[in-house]
Amino acid sequence: MDLKEQILAFVPTTEQEAKDKEYFLKWIDTFDDVLTRENEFAHFSASAFVLNPEHSKMLAVYHNIYDAWIYPGGHADGESDLLSVAVREVLEETGQDAKVLDNGIFTINSLPVMAHIKRGLFVPAHTHLDTVFVMEADDKMPLSFREEESQGVRWVDLDQADSQEMCDFIRPVHRKVIKKLGLRK
Repeated sequence: MDLKEQILAFVPTTEQEAKDKEYFLKWIDTFDDVLTRENEFAHFSASAFVLNPEHSKMLAVYHNIYDAWIYPGGHADGESDLLSVAVREVLEETGQDAKVLDNGIFTINSLPVMAHIKRGLFVPAHTHLDTVFVMEADDKMPLSFREEESQGVRWVDLDQADSQEMCDFIRPVHRKVIKKLGLRK
């Protein structure tokens, strides 16, 4: 399924998702480089909301750029199979071989990225057109992280998923995912 088909297949459940779906489709129709960082205004990323088997905890990485905890994910970097990108990012960022619970995109979000320096180069502020998939991993398995991207990885109780230590713009996404999963009202 190509990128546009993946976004068209996504069924919004909130006004935010409906607006972001329109936004994502406009970007796809307007630019031919939305899967790469060559598009400095907005490009696709794929992320994972990873639950433990009891569905009481989520996996979070302490992201260097955001200086806060956030779910694992990363740039599509030209790959149109966003689920594969999300699975790869979970493995790279946490060391976990996560089980995909649903092959479809669970939620979408346009997320701000502040200007920053990466590998010695200035990266201007831009937007991530983020697709989130739901996965599961064993919270008893050892965790690992890549120091060039994060300062740590850990399991977080779902009750803490919207705490102040989470990235400020990601807390509403955490709340939305938890609610959509029926894990909290």
